Amino acid sequence: MSPDTDHHIRTHLDRLLQERGMTLTELADRVGVTIVNLSILKNGRARAIRFSTLSAICRELRCQPGDLLTHDD
Repeated sequence: MSPDTDHHIRTHLDRLLQERGMTLTELADRVGVTIVNLSILKNGRARAIRFSTLSAICRELRCQPGDLLTHDD
């Protein structure tokens, strides 16, 4: 298995942003992370996420981690 496909975690950041009428830029400013890092997460290329970042994203999007991340078999 390729290092880029060895996990089955999917992110739903794009859907959550759209539902809340928020841009990636606005979320990045609110959370204190770069647009590049959020874009990597949004596009499913992230290899890890800090709990502090996950907490900040959930706080700003008013969601739970399970709304943002799912595991696909």
